[in-house]
Amino acid sequence: MKKNKPDPRNNGSASCKRKTTIGGQALIQGLMMIGPEKKAMAVRRPDGSIVIEEMPMTRFTGAANWLFLRGGIRLFRQLVSGTKALLRSAELAEESDTQGETAAVATTAALSLNADSAAGGEALHEQSTGPAKGKNRVSQALDRFFSSHTELMLTGSAALGILFSVALFILLPNLLVSFVRQWLNMGVIASNLLEGLIRIMLFVGYLALANRMQDIKRVWMYHGAEHKVIACYEAEQPMTVENAKGYSRFHPRCGTAFMFLVIIISIIVFSLVGWWGRWINLLIRFALVPLVAGIAYEIIRLAGRYDNWLTRAVSRPGLWLQRMTTAEPDSGMLEVAIAALEAVKPTRAGSDRW
Repeated sequence: MKKNKPDPRNNGSASCKRKTTIGGQALIQGLMMIGPEKKAMAVRRPDGSIVIEEMPMTRFTGAANWLFLRGGIRLFRQLVSGTKALLRSAELAEESDTQGETAAVATTAALSLNADSAAGGEALHEQSTGPAKGKNRVSQALDRFFSSHTELMLTGSAALGILFSVALFILLPNLLVSFVRQWLNMGVIASNLLEGLIRIMLFVGYLALANRMQDIKRVWMYHGAEHKVIACYEAEQPMTVENAKGYSRFHPRCGTAFMFLVIIISIIVFSLVGWWGRWINLLIRFALVPLVAGIAYEIIRLAGRYDNWLTRAVSRPGLWLQRMTTAEPDSGMLEVAIAALEAVKPTRAGSDRW
């Protein structure tokens, strides 16, 4: 009987048999996968073994299910969960120097923390090995406080990460355009278009700088492994390394598209509120970030549910950006990704359908 080979072009489009809500995040030497019932991480240990740990699921209630509000709330909760998984994966992988890698992953994945996450991880590692010589009492007191309030540290890291991203990609472009307007007579639409262009350049430039880090390349490979394994699962093919290899590392429902979509939507929303004084503009933009993120979330959900020329156009920038945030994985990485996905497959048939 002729073997049914996977189609490399099948990356979650209409040709796949199902669309799943299962998604993941690249970690240090591994992946975190989130299903409808379970959340788990799989990490490759230095001895070659794969360790799988189940993580507590977040149940969303109240405002976290409201249209246009749920996007921002769920993003923040995911950042907290993602930071925790990153720190735990670094511990399991026994990396000696994960600060730069953790920062780059957290800012660009999916979904967007900053170097403060890595700094938090470094403080956590110091607690596990004892206080360093010469530490002052304030530093030791802070270490003791954060070691006994881990959840608070993770929430603080996520909040600082969001503030960093908002300052870099939302507020800084507006500040730069406000200085340009002192020399050029620009209308509201032209000003917002220039602001959006600067925002895109900063985002793409940040990804390009991250790609120059040697350690981040392995993370991109795990990101690619995630996409291949999910595409194999959506095509209802046996979950094997050989089958997963045949699928594309690009996936239309990847969170990479989220930040780019935020940039595009911000141009439209900010144009509607007009152009005011420099500090008023910054305050307005800061206040509208949750709304912009909420709209982007709903559009991503719709683009993933339907397949037509409009939804494909929405997904295309994200697919293009994945050339910078994914890489072809090796067989060992696909094995880790399969282990992570198998750990979160739902027990109720169809409960993970998009």
